[in-house]
Amino acid sequence: MDIRISGTVSESIVDGPGFRYTVFVQGCPHNCPGCHNPQTHDFESGRIVDTDELFRECVDDPLNKGVTFSGGEPFSQAKELYELGKRFKERGYDIWCYTGWTMKELWKMAESEYYVGKLMSIIDVLVDGRFIKERKTFSLPFRGSENQRLINMKMTLEENMVITYIL
Repeated sequence: MDIRISGTVSESIVDGPGFRYTVFVQGCPHNCPGCHNPQTHDFESGRIVDTDELFRECVDDPLNKGVTFSGGEPFSQAKELYELGKRFKERGYDIWCYTGWTMKELWKMAESEYYVGKLMSIIDVLVDGRFIKERKTFSLPFRGSENQRLINMKMTLEENMVITYIL
């Protein structure tokens, strides 16, 4: 299956705990002022790759213990990331995902967009919320602004209410 990406980073230590394989998808509707990855906003830029290539690249590196979907906006390519993410889950990788959408917005989207809900179901930790330049922080791990939350997705989906993830 093809996916449009901006790039990847193997052995990342800034996109979640431990060594992680990070996929930066291409395309983002949010265009947050001060975004760390503005080159990922254009839906027509980046490159198209086969998800098999991404999967092999990750599993061929024995240091990677987790996977992070970032961007761009991962939920703009929910089907592709769900299909890829399922394979990572089968291999025992934990999955983190950064999104500009809030959990409330994702729940609403999932009512009409099947793969949004499917992707949410395989994510372990979701970092939600748009980057807000005025609330930028360096003191909260794995977040760019104070409004963003680390959400324990398994518990959140079970309880049908946001449960934060504790590092």
